[in-house]
Amino acid sequence: MNEHRKFLMSGVLGENIVLSGLMVISPVIVCGDTLKNAAALVYAFSAITFLAVLISSFVPKKLPYTVKVIIYALIAAIVYIPVKFASKQLYPESISRIGIYFPLLAVNSLIVFQTEAKFFRMAKRDMIISLVFCILGFDIVMLITGFLRELFAYGTINNHIVDMDTLTDGLSKTFGGFIFLGLMCGVYRSIKNAVQKDKSIVRSDTDVSYK
Repeated sequence: MNEHRKFLMSGVLGENIVLSGLMVISPVIVCGDTLKNAAALVYAFSAITFLAVLISSFVPKKLPYTVKVIIYALIAAIVYIPVKFASKQLYPESISRIGIYFPLLAVNSLIVFQTEAKFFRMAKRDMIISLVFCILGFDIVMLITGFLRELFAYGTINNHIVDMDTLTDGLSKTFGGFIFLGLMCGVYRSIKNAVQKDKSIVRSDTDVSYK
């Protein structure tokens, strides 16, 4: 049961789509320079991905793979319309900053590729749980990135000025986002390897104790 639960929840830590899979990284790098932009992207990604994948799960499995991918993309495009309309009301200032990366969320990897490769091979309940945690994996990385880049680049948190002695303007740029994400990936993989190593040691000790 624990192994099954870990598999479903691996989207946050075990197989984070951004830090491990390096998927959907462009919005994080280019637009994740403030907490408000990050919140707008979290809303858009979460809403579009969850609804598109859930609706797409009802597409007949017997259709050719290419046809299904096209249908998934069309469903995501239709879902995108009301999400974009709501975004203009909720995050009017961020929409212009995000630009082309907003519609690109409608054809992200979870919708186009992971549907057939992962989600649609599961039972519906397991699919929904796994999908939610994969989305949370992106959301957490996006919010952490937006928070830290805004803090160290602009000296603000959600546009509120804080007392910062040193600012790094480069973090507000695309190259700064790329470097910051690279550092996050390095930390993430170091922690992941350390945890896996500890688990291997525990298993080895357990196996020896039974002999």
